[in-house]
Amino acid sequence: EVGQEIKADLFVAGDKIDVSGVSKGKGFQGVIKRWNASRGPMSHGSKFHRAVGSMGASSDPSRTFKNKNMPGHMGAVNTTVLNLEVVKVITEKNLILIKGGIPGPNKGTVVIRNAVKA
Repeated sequence: EVGQEIKADLFVAGDKIDVSGVSKGKGFQGVIKRWNASRGPMSHGSKFHRAVGSMGASSDPSRTFKNKNMPGHMGAVNTTVLNLEVVKVITEKNLILIKGGIPGPNKGTVVIRNAVKA
């Protein structure tokens, strides 16, 4: 129901939950950070160090295939972390203590639901 207040006592210690949120934005990143690519040689006349490298073959197929790992915007996407454990619920302060990583920045908004695959 709209406007209904939801308290932390919906969960108890030991529950398995899924937490969804928007991951931290990293801005424009290169292939090494964004896709964990290897870097090129750092010396002896090498002309690429942190660049993409080969984009694909030459005259055949004469194009770059889609889904090629390239530099671009990283982060700030919807992410769900599955099967986290509720450690403790403090009902007086309306707090839920969760073991594990929560997506998003500090004080970010997240959605907590019962685990689907637990």
